[in-house]
Amino acid sequence: MNHVSALVLGYMLDILIGDPRWFPHPVRFIGGLIEKEEALLRHLFSEKNLRVAGVVLLALTALISLAVLSLMMWGLYLLGPVWYFLGQVMFSWLFLASRSLAVEAVAVNDALGVSLEEGRRRVGYIVGRDVSELSEEEVVKATVETVAENTTDGIVSPLIYMLLGGAYLGVVFKAVSTLDSMVGYRNEKYEDLGCASAKMDDVLNYLPARITGYLMVAASAILGMDVKNSYRILKRDHANHKSPNCAWSESAVAGALGIQLGGTHMYFGKQVYKPTIGDAGRVAIPKDIARTNKLMYLTSLLALCLFTPIAYSFFVL
Repeated sequence: MNHVSALVLGYMLDILIGDPRWFPHPVRFIGGLIEKEEALLRHLFSEKNLRVAGVVLLALTALISLAVLSLMMWGLYLLGPVWYFLGQVMFSWLFLASRSLAVEAVAVNDALGVSLEEGRRRVGYIVGRDVSELSEEEVVKATVETVAENTTDGIVSPLIYMLLGGAYLGVVFKAVSTLDSMVGYRNEKYEDLGCASAKMDDVLNYLPARITGYLMVAASAILGMDVKNSYRILKRDHANHKSPNCAWSESAVAGALGIQLGGTHMYFGKQVYKPTIGDAGRVAIPKDIARTNKLMYLTSLLALCLFTPIAYSFFVL
């Protein structure tokens, strides 16, 4: 039960202070580990066996990340129960991304206030597409899509897994999520090596994505947004994405705001078509970034309020 209380405190820390850049974040460790593993596995495996190498990469990253965290938690446990609890709080805080996600989105909004070029440059920090030719509306949409999508894999998913298994399940999820963001691309370089990681990320986010979508509809009602349209677009467009999960939150947000997301974008020099999500009822404007942040914050709070009592009841009983 202590890990549930630790998660609540970690959630509060995430909302209040986010991820200080000076603090050693475990995701940076995981990212560095993945880079070294990728170089080694590409050396050890031939091109035709990269799918096997991808399975090894997935297993090694998850196991090494779990082992390192377990050793750290064991050391804190030896120091005493208070230190062990504080360790759970710290990792719960670091594995959530509400404030950091909102801060990045606000930075794009502020940059657009300076110039379109600054807005493009800033949104380039949070998306993997070519941003050099984006219009102001496209910069806004890219930011809205990023916040909506990451509400699932950056907040609701780790929250659910940490309620189930504390920081231990949290670090496994973050390892898979980081793998997906680094090697889970459908291009020539990563099609085979990243296949296992991308599929595992889809599996782990499958249920949280659907929960997030419906919680966002509820959040739109509380915030006085277009809840009927949010639900309508969620039901209609939740499958309008190559990922089985991304469109659930994006469709709820598109409907709540009354804008259209998705469409064709440039990735790594290639034009990639994506189905549209939502109706083109109006032009997306910078204020939609703040509205999406509000939806993200309230959705995360609703998830915490919904699942924490269930976790408490389960672990007490």
